[in-house]
Amino acid sequence: MNRRHCATAAITLVCALALLTAPVQAMAAPAPNPSPSPAASSPADSSPSRYSNADLEKVREQIETLYRKAGAATDAYNLAEEQTKKQSGEIVKLAKAIVDGQARIAALKDRAGAQAREQYRNGGLPPGAQLALSNDPKLFLDGINKVRQSQQASKSLLTELNQTQKDLELYTQDASANWEKLEANRVKQAKAKKKINAQIAAAKKLESQLEKKERDRLRQLEQDAANKAQTAWLSSGAIKEVSGEASKAGQAAVAFATAQIGKPYVWGAEGPGSYDCSGLTSQAWLAAKRPIPRTSQEQWRLLPRIDIRDMRPGDLIIYHADASHVGMYVGDGAIVHSPRPGRNVTLAGAGSMKILGVVRPDK
Repeated sequence: MNRRHCATAAITLVCALALLTAPVQAMAAPAPNPSPSPAASSPADSSPSRYSNADLEKVREQIETLYRKAGAATDAYNLAEEQTKKQSGEIVKLAKAIVDGQARIAALKDRAGAQAREQYRNGGLPPGAQLALSNDPKLFLDGINKVRQSQQASKSLLTELNQTQKDLELYTQDASANWEKLEANRVKQAKAKKKINAQIAAAKKLESQLEKKERDRLRQLEQDAANKAQTAWLSSGAIKEVSGEASKAGQAAVAFATAQIGKPYVWGAEGPGSYDCSGLTSQAWLAAKRPIPRTSQEQWRLLPRIDIRDMRPGDLIIYHADASHVGMYVGDGAIVHSPRPGRNVTLAGAGSMKILGVVRPDK
């Protein structure tokens, strides 16, 4: 009865924490790494476990869901951050254009004022007009030409002044629009950050309720689930025809990504000491001198898609229906990726998570 009561309490805890979830990413399970079953307790800790494997499997699934949603929120945060940087850059450019435009208008007004003052000093007539009134035919013709030149200069000055004023108004409108977008992206960032922190806190709280031996069993269940998925994927013949060789840029990207193995996952991080999933892949391809979108969802949306049969090392495998996770294919059915909070950059089976598709940054 006591054991049944504890199991019921554990399931109740899982359901309660589910209320904290909100739409958001997924992080991967660890790389396949078969190890002896942890079901047997060590001699130093022979007390009976409070949870059965079925109970812990429910806990594992709930923790995975929480981290997946945290990952999706991380993607939303990263996209908003990129858009914020872009809008900030646009505002800086427009601010400079506005300053330059104001200086240009001031200079044109000075020129117009100089022309007006010159006419005033000559009785209200420009020099050319005065010469046009001369009795000397040669001076008269010269005067006519100068009048025309003066009229054209005045017209050109007025046209330039009007155009500069229109440009200045447009710059001001664009700056205002970009500022509104900047503020909207900041709001998106704040909301995404709140979701991320809530999901991660809920997952950590759930895991903290477990004893060490139960956490060890939970980790083993993670590995078992990843191994099972990878085995099924390989058995399906998905990569039977995959034999492509990495391009020169792909080799550089793989070299960078694998050199980061062991560094911790931190949401929003782009290195050098830590990475989230798309932070790792985007920086790897940047190191290969092929900049790509920052987030896994944008990588899926914008990069050329290829069939799994044509996959080669350096390609990116996008995971889950919402494209919320990404890893880099390194060959032999494996990826390098940054899984989730609490895990490090690692090698994993490419089929250990649900594949959405494959994209190629250097196609």
